[in-house]
Amino acid sequence: MRLLPGIAFGLVLSTALASPATAIEPDAPDRLLTRLDAVGIAVEKRLAAPFRHATSAKKRDHGALVAFYTEHDNELVWVDENGPTAKARKAIAELKRAGDYGLDAKDYDLPQLGEDGAETSYDTNQLAEIELKLSHAALAYARHARGGRIVPSRLSKYLDPTLELPEPLGAMEKFAQSSDVAATLRDYQPQHPQFETLRQKLLETRGSSLKQYAPVPKGPLIRPGQKHPHVALTRKRLEVPVRTPEGASAADPELYDSDLEDAVKAFQKRHGLRAEGIIGPATRRAMNARPKNPVKKILANMERWRWVPREVGELHVRVNIPEFRIRVFEDGKSIHTERVVVGKLKNQTPIFSDEMERIVFNPYWNIPNSIKVKEILPYLKRDGGGGGFFGGGGTTAQSRFVQRNNLRIKYRGRPVDPASVDWSSVDVRRFHFFQPPGGPNVLGDVKFMFPNKHIVYMHDTPTKRLFNQPVRAYSHGCMRIRNPKRLAEILLSRDSGWTMTRINRAIGSGKNWPVNLKTKIPVHMTYFTAWVDENGKMRYARDIYGHDARMIAALKL
Repeated sequence: MRLLPGIAFGLVLSTALASPATAIEPDAPDRLLTRLDAVGIAVEKRLAAPFRHATSAKKRDHGALVAFYTEHDNELVWVDENGPTAKARKAIAELKRAGDYGLDAKDYDLPQLGEDGAETSYDTNQLAEIELKLSHAALAYARHARGGRIVPSRLSKYLDPTLELPEPLGAMEKFAQSSDVAATLRDYQPQHPQFETLRQKLLETRGSSLKQYAPVPKGPLIRPGQKHPHVALTRKRLEVPVRTPEGASAADPELYDSDLEDAVKAFQKRHGLRAEGIIGPATRRAMNARPKNPVKKILANMERWRWVPREVGELHVRVNIPEFRIRVFEDGKSIHTERVVVGKLKNQTPIFSDEMERIVFNPYWNIPNSIKVKEILPYLKRDGGGGGFFGGGGTTAQSRFVQRNNLRIKYRGRPVDPASVDWSSVDVRRFHFFQPPGGPNVLGDVKFMFPNKHIVYMHDTPTKRLFNQPVRAYSHGCMRIRNPKRLAEILLSRDSGWTMTRINRAIGSGKNWPVNLKTKIPVHMTYFTAWVDENGKMRYARDIYGHDARMIAALKL
């Protein structure tokens, strides 16, 4: 084909200009940079700058943002060429409502935007700042909602929940893809029903004046049918209206009638008291126990709900330590509740979640080193050492102590006579101390095993009287169950079809009888001092271990 002279000249000229020797921009982009490209480059530069003076969590978030924007070729989530998007404004509005979910909106460094709909011009750097500030704020919110505001173990070695903190890169992917970013943010909050009921009580308590009840002072025991001025105070405290008895001319608020008796018994039952209907010292103390600042109490308990796994298990066991109660839940409903004894202050029952693997009938009690050293050794050393292989002189006082407490001792698998050991010169931890099944074994007839690093479990006890005490913190950390056979029946009937007859047969054999569960059952050790009961009323328990106070201080409430 023949070209026109002018066209041929143009082609020659363009070829010459494009030759390597004469190229003006050898690395020229395929297209011109847009305003969004410029913002993306500004974001990239900010992320590349040194990131100092930050917590480890913020550093992880920063690393996730570097990875996110790199993988997405600096694609922006919160801004476009015109400024902040509607998604950005919805996210900021939701972050400002963090207080409604027990968080603190001041923890999030939010960008300052112009009025929605107003003509506000943003330069490239301002848009980059909005993009990154909002990304950091959203990641922090997601982490806090899942319990990442504090490290529980730093408050107490007994606080050992496994936090399910969100992976920040995955969270950014969710925010980028979300069509309702406010709902996506809220989804990081606990989904447990009790968390939501506490949240509603938080909003209600913040928005209204609390009811003030006159305390019920010290006084005599008041029984149903009696009259006393304190009855009227009790009636107000339990919100029981006065009723005019049949045949009477007027109602008497000081008469202890059957309506009030029912309310008192229900109150006593909720607070772990003997539900006898008598208004005595323990009942008065429980009625007068009102938190000085219920908002802080509610916030501390909402925070602990963030520690509970999202998936608690269709069938699971939950112990609430301050309430001294164990419950079995199935499909979200409580199907069994019972009293428990928990650890005393110096041997606290820890807060954690695990899985029950087996139930043991007629268990051995293998004594832990802490009890060997602190409680057994002093008795063995009291009368000096004995003779035999380990040396020393001695008496049989040690033997009597061992027999009295139904103990057995082994060393390297061989039985040991305690009178033959010089206990002042040996390491008692190297000896195996145990109680055989049956008799006065401190574990009673049943043991529930969920192996954990704290070496705690649930078990029966021959000491039943402690279950009648309102405050039941007496153990070395394990939980004693008032009716362990019933608990075993509920769990084993669902797991493998066991009946109470079969359980009684196993116990009656007198032999150590472990039963491995076909399906592990989640166990959650919790610490809730405030909750909403089935009637929608706030209930409180004593902060027996001081966890509330430590959390309130750590969260700066």
